[in-house]
Amino acid sequence: MASSTNTIASDLLPILRVYQDGTVERFLDSPFVPPSPDDPTTGISSKDTTISPLVSARLYLPKPSALTHQRKLPVLVYFHGGGFCIGSAFSSLCHDYMNSLVSQAKVIAVSVEYRLAPEHPLPAAYEDSWTALQWVASHSLKDTVDKDPWLTESGDFDRVYIGGDSAGANIAHNIAIRAGMEGLFGGVQILGAFLSQPYFWGSNPIGSELVLGHEQNLLYRMWTLGYPSAPGGIDHPMINPFAHDAPSLSGIGCSRLLVCVAEMDELRERGVRYAKAVRESGWGGELELFEVLGEGHCFHVGNLGSDSGKNMVNRLASFLQ
Repeated sequence: MASSTNTIASDLLPILRVYQDGTVERFLDSPFVPPSPDDPTTGISSKDTTISPLVSARLYLPKPSALTHQRKLPVLVYFHGGGFCIGSAFSSLCHDYMNSLVSQAKVIAVSVEYRLAPEHPLPAAYEDSWTALQWVASHSLKDTVDKDPWLTESGDFDRVYIGGDSAGANIAHNIAIRAGMEGLFGGVQILGAFLSQPYFWGSNPIGSELVLGHEQNLLYRMWTLGYPSAPGGIDHPMINPFAHDAPSLSGIGCSRLLVCVAEMDELRERGVRYAKAVRESGWGGELELFEVLGEGHCFHVGNLGSDSGKNMVNRLASFLQ
């Protein structure tokens, strides 16, 4: 807890507060929970692993019965949301969400614990996420060490997916762009990516976005806090895929793409425009835009038990199958 005498440097309520001594108070984080060898609701097994000195992850494995009809399972590398500043792969929210998704999709999931801003400014989260994906891809090679047996024994590296919600969806987009440029270990290809209510923004309002107070918008300020040295600021290609110097969307390194938006989400129009821009870019993959009516940002993560939450998880699971 920050001292009452400590001066506030940045106030991004209701999400977090940063003090001049570097202390950060996060107000929306859910408590951490341990992994489980047998989740009582879904039967999913989970465990934590260290990928590098800076990156860790929680792995999820379906019940053995999921392997009765197919020897190998698709692999999902998942990036949690939170504006790059809050959230964790080890939080109760993320853990419950992954158990539900893995149970329905019958995939092995690697939920990445990347470093958070402002203590670790961007591009740290992007680099950590890339490290995690390359670690997963390295399991396709015979001569690598430090392999995880769940991945080597049950993972199908011809069916690798990435995905995320909000900032995690932003990460998934940027990782897919990088994979298209650089490639992955073992020649692994990303089969598909889902972007759920992706966090994209820019200096110029689009559609129904408010012009007045645009620079004071929390989405604008969150990026500035997370990446204060970003060339181009809020029009850096990683937050604004429509920026003039952004890489062509035709280079997205996967063959299937699911973009999910929510009617009441402030980020909706950016997601719709992104899907349209990908279609018009010359990208040769299969794209679907999926919209949920009457719901707001990341409704499904915070309310898994609702009808809309269940339907959203079902749609993601269908995509991964």
